[in-house]
Amino acid sequence: MRDDNERLLDILEAIEKIEKRAPSNREAFDADEMVQTWVLHHLQVLGEAARALSEDFRAAHADFPWKGIVGMRNILVHRYFEIDTDLVWSAVQTQLPDLKAKVLEALDV
Repeated sequence: MRDDNERLLDILEAIEKIEKRAPSNREAFDADEMVQTWVLHHLQVLGEAARALSEDFRAAHADFPWKGIVGMRNILVHRYFEIDTDLVWSAVQTQLPDLKAKVLEALDV
């Protein structure tokens, strides 16, 4: 079974993979279905890793947006036809940088 540290590393890796391929503007994101699929997949991985963190860890790090992360994962996995690309783009551009900083802090890197 993976521990919380390994799950945090999974989250960090997913963020870094999104950063590697996500375009710098919305028009390029909308125009490239492969990039959209890449981003959605890694958001699912990120959400699954967050969902699997221990309750103790999540309680100790209540400043992380756990409910939103897991909620997005649930939509991406179970409600595929309800995916809002505006929300996905917003998450990638505005929320992932903050999440990455918090993960790095929790990992004490």
